[in-house]
Amino acid sequence: MKVLAVGAHPDDVELGCGAALLAHRARGDSVGLLVLTGGEHGPQGQSSRVSEQEIAASILGADLFWGGFEDGAVPEGRAGVAVVEDAIRATGADVVYTHSPRDSHQDHRSAAVATLAAGRLVSRILMYETPSSLGFAPTVFVDAGEHLPGKLKALRAHVSQVLKNQMVDLDAVAAQARFRGFQARLRHAEAFETERFAWDLSSAGLSGPRVDQHVSGIEYAPSAGR
Repeated sequence: MKVLAVGAHPDDVELGCGAALLAHRARGDSVGLLVLTGGEHGPQGQSSRVSEQEIAASILGADLFWGGFEDGAVPEGRAGVAVVEDAIRATGADVVYTHSPRDSHQDHRSAAVATLAAGRLVSRILMYETPSSLGFAPTVFVDAGEHLPGKLKALRAHVSQVLKNQMVDLDAVAAQARFRGFQARLRHAEAFETERFAWDLSSAGLSGPRVDQHVSGIEYAPSAGR
């Protein structure tokens, strides 16, 4: 797969879908991050937040793109849509992650609206939660257990938000992953709302059991001619 994750500010993507992106990389998928602003109105100013995001993207193994909009003024109209469209084309994304449109932060709402418009031809769009999400009602869950430590490491790269100003609480992030895992009948999970999610059940889209695999105690053997 080719994946694009859209965030309004540095650290939004890591908070919302960092573990899922690490899972994509582990299976060989390519990952791109589009961060629409430099977060210059947050603590520490733009210079540190930009460098922090570059380090976090490296930890995630992702290519980093910048939207170039002013913090607090992400447009949901033509200008915002065009930037997301450019990123979708540049990455060839067939899976897109973005904010949920129900959010108390105007930049998050605008990022979601622009992404949904720009991704109108993409068959898989997943919307993640952040601490400012409102009425978040997930329907899709990704097993985060193996990649939760990597998610927390990527978040620690945002030193100005995590260590200096405590804008991000890593204990709360881990607790949320545990809660979403409980909902999903997993140990830890990331949760998503979905505007559209096409599930490929073709043989090309699935990994069948190996010849030596046992399923429910019964040895699996391929059918004749397969």
